[in-house]
Amino acid sequence: MEALAIVTSLALMQAVYFALQVGGARQKHGVSAPKSSGSDEFERHNRVHLNTLEQLIVLLPAMWMFGYFINPHWAAGLGLGFILSRLMYRRAYLKDPASRGKAFGAGFVIQAILLLGSVAGAVMSWMR
Repeated sequence: MEALAIVTSLALMQAVYFALQVGGARQKHGVSAPKSSGSDEFERHNRVHLNTLEQLIVLLPAMWMFGYFINPHWAAGLGLGFILSRLMYRRAYLKDPASRGKAFGAGFVIQAILLLGSVAGAVMSWMR
């Protein structure tokens, strides 16, 4: 379970890093709070951050349940894959938002594996 804690920490640190980038883009482009729109660069950083937070709502509990019912090392490995998919998503979105699809899809597939595996593992455990 230690691997899951490490990967969870890395995912949360990534979200904090993305938040700091939003703050930097706010300053660079003069987008004062509470505004959530401004230059394209600011809006792209903001969307990357918000989308990542939206994805964490599914990722974190699914990863921990998968780790509990199936295998914590596999869950941690999938979690690392998700973190990498978010870095690819960020790169693509900042360059051209229309190019983010493959990276988003990779993260989505990882979350689906974790979530479906969690349900299957819980059902199998319950049926014993």
